[in-house]
Amino acid sequence: MKIFVTGRPGSGKTTTLLKCFDYLSKKYKVGGILTLEVREFGKRIGFEVLDVYSKKREIFASIYYKTNKKVGKYGVEIEKFDKIFLNAIEFSIKECQIIIIDEIGKMEFLSNNFVIFLEKILNSDKILIASLHLNFVDKFKNYGKIYYLDFGKSDIISKEICSEVEKYLESKKLNS
Repeated sequence: MKIFVTGRPGSGKTTTLLKCFDYLSKKYKVGGILTLEVREFGKRIGFEVLDVYSKKREIFASIYYKTNKKVGKYGVEIEKFDKIFLNAIEFSIKECQIIIIDEIGKMEFLSNNFVIFLEKILNSDKILIASLHLNFVDKFKNYGKIYYLDFGKSDIISKEICSEVEKYLESKKLNS
């Protein structure tokens, strides 16, 4: 089962995945990453990656980073992303029933490790709940269900996703 959430920036994709994590992690082992905004004086200045299981985090993109890898106005330090991502995903593949990835987007695709492990997860029997940049919908639509998120619909969509995942896991349990 692969579920993708997409929508315009600020529509609540990360919030939706966080709600799914909060609910599902009470019943199941859930791992993965979230990409969170870093703000300074109310303005977004970068992004950090958070391992949802260990709670380790690292700022990997910032307007202050002077690197040759850029997405928009953000310099991206892939080593910092990989430091958190690799531990989170290796653990999740081995130990977790559900993997959350926020986000499948331009910054993350700068990491070769991200590309390798994403393909591994997509071709596995692991449950994946991921937010997906609008530019990548066509590339991933054949892997699973895509939810288009409108502003203010995070509660409804997260409950629907959690219900779908629970039904799937219950049916797997009954069939084994």
